[in-house]
Amino acid sequence: MSTVKIGLVQMTCDERVEINIEKAKAKVREAAAQGANIVCLQELYHAQYFAQTVSLDHYQLAIPHDHEAIVEMQELARELGVVLIVPFYEWAAKGVYFNSAAVFDEAGNHLGTTRKNHIPDGPQYHEKYYFTPGDTGYPVYDTKFGKIGIGICWDEWFPEVARILTLKGADILFYPSAIGSEPDHPELSTRTAWTKAISAHGIHNGVFVAAVNRVGQEKDMNFYGGSFISNPMGEIILSLDEQEGILVQSINLKEIEFARNLLQFLRDRRTDTYGPILEKSLVPVTTRNL
Repeated sequence: MSTVKIGLVQMTCDERVEINIEKAKAKVREAAAQGANIVCLQELYHAQYFAQTVSLDHYQLAIPHDHEAIVEMQELARELGVVLIVPFYEWAAKGVYFNSAAVFDEAGNHLGTTRKNHIPDGPQYHEKYYFTPGDTGYPVYDTKFGKIGIGICWDEWFPEVARILTLKGADILFYPSAIGSEPDHPELSTRTAWTKAISAHGIHNGVFVAAVNRVGQEKDMNFYGGSFISNPMGEIILSLDEQEGILVQSINLKEIEFARNLLQFLRDRRTDTYGPILEKSLVPVTTRNL
């Protein structure tokens, strides 16, 4: 099918997991009622953003696949006949936790789980303490409504991720996120840079982009929302501001071929010249000028 409806759920999160589950379920139902075929929740949907601080206690928020936060979403996908992307803090083994997103098809089948590859660390984003770097690579899921790829939050900033997912056949790139205030720079909002960087992946690769962020105040951080869908020319089709809500937008996958025929980035790639990109740095070691 060429016409697909995407649904994004942008919501505030409570300290109580059960509240977040019920709120997310209600919003998925709302999106499905508006015709959404693929619905994506925000990063770590079942909990507040606990990585603001370092605490052993927060490891208790990690959940296995048979937790109600996952099982009830799987059942909901089957009931509503939608593909559902469910980002969560995954308990994989004792002491091994991932920042993950499970994917369920319209029949409730578990198509797989993407684990976040790029793990940031900075003031109030202490993710390296909580998350093991992903080991699933960059899977693409072939669904009834198109081929989809997922990059989780920090992954979304890396052009390499978008290119790999595109080369593996993704039509739509989903980016579940949790991004907001910068404690070292309270006067700064990264929202404009976030939107531009991610929507640009659509231009470079000729794909649709769907980015969903959380919103609202959680302890010392404020999340700015701004969830959006952009087309293969990088144009923002629809977006949300700093409020809870759902975003449902119809897209036509035929636009992908038009964009790629117009801007032949994939044709003109020079893979034989890209070896240096695998190096951490190509700059010679010199005395740092302070």
